Amino acid sequence: MIAENRAESLWHVTATPIETDATLPDRADVVVAGGGLAGIATALVLARAGMEVVVVEAERVGARTTGNTTAKVSALQGSVYGSIRQHNGDGALRDYAAATEDARAWLLDELATSPDIVEERTALTYATTEEGIETLTAEADALALAGIGAEWCSPRGVELPFEVRGALRLDGQHQIHPLRALAVLTERARRAGARVVERARVRDLDIDADGVHVHLDGHSIRADHVVLATGLPILDRGLFFTHVVPSRQYVGAFRVPGSTHPMPMSLSVDPVERSLRDARGPDGEPLVVVGGDSFTTGRDDDTAARLAAISEWTTGVYPGATLTTWWAAQDYQPEHHLPFAGVVPRTSGRVFAATGFAKWGMTGAMLAARVIAGELTAAPLPWSETFHRHRGSARTLASIVGANAAVAKEMIAGWARPTPAADTAPDVERDGLVPVAAPSDTAGCALRTVCTHLGGVLRWNTAEQSWDCPLHGSRFDPDGRVIEGPATRDLSRTDHSVNE
Repeated sequence: MIAENRAESLWHVTATPIETDATLPDRADVVVAGGGLAGIATALVLARAGMEVVVVEAERVGARTTGNTTAKVSALQGSVYGSIRQHNGDGALRDYAAATEDARAWLLDELATSPDIVEERTALTYATTEEGIETLTAEADALALAGIGAEWCSPRGVELPFEVRGALRLDGQHQIHPLRALAVLTERARRAGARVVERARVRDLDIDADGVHVHLDGHSIRADHVVLATGLPILDRGLFFTHVVPSRQYVGAFRVPGSTHPMPMSLSVDPVERSLRDARGPDGEPLVVVGGDSFTTGRDDDTAARLAAISEWTTGVYPGATLTTWWAAQDYQPEHHLPFAGVVPRTSGRVFAATGFAKWGMTGAMLAARVIAGELTAAPLPWSETFHRHRGSARTLASIVGANAAVAKEMIAGWARPTPAADTAPDVERDGLVPVAAPSDTAGCALRTVCTHLGGVLRWNTAEQSWDCPLHGSRFDPDGRVIEGPATRDLSRTDHSVNE
């Protein structure tokens, strides 16, 4: 069933056109790299403040994280508040709650005249296992400390088609159509004077005393400041790749016989999480959007099995459910469990970054945009400093050590790993130590399946037919073109021929 359906998010299938600009300037006050919600919202705020802003997007506006989210705008966020409290303390928890509410209010105010984009829903965080109940209890305590009035529900009071052990409920939350929302914000940013240019990938930055040279293919822009809103920042000076873990999950949109809307936006806190919400298909038909079972990008031998598990779980819960389209969402989990929004170290205050939204990009992107724009316009928000730095609690340092040990293990294992085991993987041979594979195009030269970021040996993604890096989540298409991640260069090719 899965193979017969296209890998394209429901939001892309039902998106409205987003108008952009055709040419790049030579000069700007601020260059924003990344045309998702974080980048466009930052550009909107800065343009309204009178700055000359240009957004450069490597593909199409909203092509990656924003276009593949489940798009919940909620103060109820799974186990996020409990994790923040454990790693950062009560003060940071309260700052995150205040910043998130500010971000939600800003986005909802911008979209207030667009009822086809925003829908009010009840949010549920639930548990079906004993481990999940422990997490849910810690989350309830953290939410209460943060001043968020979530209600504890007994199993009988939960509006879900399966048994749970307990749940937290918060009314008055929202779900959105992320690409329609992005179209509204892009239009307003351009109307305020920002320029938005697609198919313009940033390859490198040069920083000097007078500003930043932003290098793209065939063009350079001179700017006073740069904002990296690219998921994981493409500039390594901040060593962000040592503090965040790339996380990927599959999502499907299903027709469910007899389904009724609205339904609660629901998320489990069990070891294998499940996310649910309702949506509308291309013809307005009601759909149920189901996701979950996150994994670290590039470290799974058979991603198609994870995708199949989503479908199997859904048909078990909703008999007769049929998959209409599926996609994958990638985000970055910070080991300190707080988003980063601030100056990249060792850039003389010239480069800012937004990352670490931990799957809550609808609020995290707005939070980062508000914080960074406040710094650039000399109007910092009261909680800004909380999101400016990496943290070093004992718990966080232990997590960072563990994460980087896993990266080192993958680096070593990749060079020793034999050819991919999956039947659908391209043929891979060794050119000396270097693994090479036949591309899907007709260029004739083999691909060096080694990440152009830091040299991780790539794994074949059986579900999405891509080369994924197990170190920091860079991804490449079958012909070696970079898709996403900290890598900015395509895979190199050799004259070595596979299976001559």
